[in-house]
Amino acid sequence: MNSRFKIAAAALLAVSVVASYGQTSATKPRVKKHTATAKIKSPSPATVEDQIQALRHELEGQIDGLKTSLAEKDAQLQKAQQAAADAQTSAARAEAAASSQQQAVTDNAAAVTTLQSNVTDLKGNQASLATTVSDETSKLKKDIANPTALHYKGITITPGGFMAAETVWRQKATGADIPTPLTGTPFNNANSSDMSEFYGSGRQSRVSLMAEGKTALATYRGYVEADFLGSGTTSNNNQSNSYVMRQRVVWAEAAFHSGFSIQGGQMWSLAAERAKGLSNLSGDVKTPQTIDPNYVPGFVWTRQYGIRAIQNFKHVAYGLSLENAQTLQGGSNCPAGSCLWGTSGAGSSYNSSATYSSNLSPDLIGKVAVDPGWGHYEVFAIGRFPHYEYYPNYATTSTTISKTSGRFNDTLPTGGFGGSLRAPVFGKYGDFGLSGLYGWGVGRYGDTTLSDVTFDAKGRMKALTNASGLATIELKPTPRLVIYVNYGEDFVGRLDNLAAGANAGYGLLNANNSGCNSETAVPTSGTASSSSGTCNGVNKFVQETVAGMWYDFYKGAAGRVRFGLQYGNINRAIWGGATTPEAVATENQFYTSFRYYLP
Repeated sequence: MNSRFKIAAAALLAVSVVASYGQTSATKPRVKKHTATAKIKSPSPATVEDQIQALRHELEGQIDGLKTSLAEKDAQLQKAQQAAADAQTSAARAEAAASSQQQAVTDNAAAVTTLQSNVTDLKGNQASLATTVSDETSKLKKDIANPTALHYKGITITPGGFMAAETVWRQKATGADIPTPLTGTPFNNANSSDMSEFYGSGRQSRVSLMAEGKTALATYRGYVEADFLGSGTTSNNNQSNSYVMRQRVVWAEAAFHSGFSIQGGQMWSLAAERAKGLSNLSGDVKTPQTIDPNYVPGFVWTRQYGIRAIQNFKHVAYGLSLENAQTLQGGSNCPAGSCLWGTSGAGSSYNSSATYSSNLSPDLIGKVAVDPGWGHYEVFAIGRFPHYEYYPNYATTSTTISKTSGRFNDTLPTGGFGGSLRAPVFGKYGDFGLSGLYGWGVGRYGDTTLSDVTFDAKGRMKALTNASGLATIELKPTPRLVIYVNYGEDFVGRLDNLAAGANAGYGLLNANNSGCNSETAVPTSGTASSSSGTCNGVNKFVQETVAGMWYDFYKGAAGRVRFGLQYGNINRAIWGGATTPEAVATENQFYTSFRYYLP
């Protein structure tokens, strides 16, 4: 670009010189008039060649000046370009510095934001820490002042139980205390049926103790629970009311973190319904919420020795239990001493006073419990093996029994199956439950402990048909109020003698019930006469309808105070004979309870 500029300038200068020369040679100078003056000799005019030469020198000078000027301008331009380049470099540096500064500002802003967030978090953590410390301090003070458990070495000890003040009023006298003798309900017109009875008692008060230790492998527990419903040889209701403490449950457990557990001791039978899984804790056994400690017919349960294995999963649990066996005999004894089961002969295999039977093996119970998320469901089976001894041939006199042809030991396998369901059909306000057991020789697992077995005319043991069923509704209108309704029944089938005229079996057709509903005759000569009739039938079923409520006046850190009311209507029937119908006894009763529970 500089070269073009120089050439253009030189051309422009040449044109100017030529134009100036042309104008000079073409124009004639004006002739001036001169006054008469002395003539001075003027120099000779320059020739054209001199003028051209002068013009050339002038032009060369101008060109040289122009070159010099252009060189200066070029130098200035280079200087300006250098200055621009330097300025651009400086601008780039400034921009980089500004960018760096902006990044620094951004980083600083982010750091400030982070710092502010950290400060806020720190303040929050400090407040949370202060709250935690305050809560822990309060909890520590509370644990010291009001501990929920006691700590001894590596275990936690939790006491429990309640103190009870309870009453019962029965329309017909039974001569019992708080526990109702369900199979002893008087028949109509019996002497005791004309009298009511009232009892007040604190015997159902209960104490318990749980010891629990935890390791990386398992949780180990021991539990003991007792009440005062036992009767010692000196226990009476006359003055001191000194009833003895009795064992309810005493057991040990090793519960591994895998869900497998081993339990042993006197426990609630595995056949009893649970609230969840197959938990062995007394609070998880789904007992009817009755004040009556004998519960309600149809409830399947025992409390007895057992050793069991339980496998718990998320929604299902499996259990297998070996439990103490006991056989309940009903009906007539072995005819004329053909067996040694409840007879007066020596070597009896059944102690009716201490209720010990000779057992071949423990009862075997298997159970599956399912908790699908809505309700709780169980199915179980019971296997039993009553053991007895009998004499198929015998000779007897009025005083002796002759064992003339040997004796035989025999085993009678029996068993049954059952189940339960507990469904929250009322949502959070309550649930509905059904439970039951059906089988042969399983009467002792029903609430009223009806007979398991009897004997035929040849002295052989026979299993009786047993059935138990219970329907339950439990409502919780408010957190403090519980309302319950139960209807249950225990049933035992008849097994009449297999040989006509033999006095053996259960529910005999020749039973005479004509005196069941007759009043004892009034004595006329100073001594009481016998009943005007007989009542030989044996229990067929016991039914009861129970309705009650519990209300918690207080439930909190200081424990629980509750009051309960209960009404019950009992119907008891015995098997009728060939000529007399079955007899039915009814009973109405009212219970109250006032309890304080340990927290």
